[in-house]
Amino acid sequence: MQPLRAWPAAARRGLVGLLTDIDDTLTTEGAITPDALQALHALAQRGVHVIAITGRPVGWSEPFALQWPLAGIVAENGSVALTRGPGGALRKLYVQDEALRRANHARMQQVAQRILREVPGATLSRDSGGRETDIAIDHSEFAHLPPARIAEVVAIMRAEGMNATVSSIHVNGWYGGHHKLSGARWAVRELLGRALDAELQRWVYVGDSTNDVLMFEHFPHSVGVANIRRFEAELAFKPAYVTECERGAGFAEVARAILES
Repeated sequence: MQPLRAWPAAARRGLVGLLTDIDDTLTTEGAITPDALQALHALAQRGVHVIAITGRPVGWSEPFALQWPLAGIVAENGSVALTRGPGGALRKLYVQDEALRRANHARMQQVAQRILREVPGATLSRDSGGRETDIAIDHSEFAHLPPARIAEVVAIMRAEGMNATVSSIHVNGWYGGHHKLSGARWAVRELLGRALDAELQRWVYVGDSTNDVLMFEHFPHSVGVANIRRFEAELAFKPAYVTECERGAGFAEVARAILES
């Protein structure tokens, strides 16, 4: 991981869009700070499309999709996109049809109960009521699970045929082929009418955790905010660059690098 200042100005000048994680990347201690919010406004004013991609649930994401100057939010690790429609009303798009979502939801609740029975200390995330297409076990937001217990949760999810990923705060599990990268491709196409892979050199991804590895691998322009260093040993693919500041201040640092170019 090179320091952000090593990111060539020529590469930054050609950017048309930015994809970003939310928790501990765009936000700090669960809230967006003034510098990060101002960074979003500045990027929007310069015509840089920003789409947030998160493991957070639909219900949690809805107010931010309406309040923040974003092209949209992709929630629940690539399964749902939220954006403002005509007149500013919230619009939701789903990867899976309603019948499949209902069937998967019922299966996931059974897996969640198994995890709660079999993994000591495991608790559902407090935002679980807003989830439609995944489940989440809290490991660092309001509860603490040691690495061995986190590994047990992941193992149960995968044994039940689920996808599983670990964010900076939750273990997320879901049924379906979607993930952050497929969700990014889908959202860029559906919300902006653009083909992400055809212009990959013109997009940057910003993240902070192990569940961003697929994005770090795929994007030539990838940045980790400084708090990613606590996961550095676990990253199969690291971001190309890393900021000096952590969390929202690190995101603002990325925005400045783009705008100054």
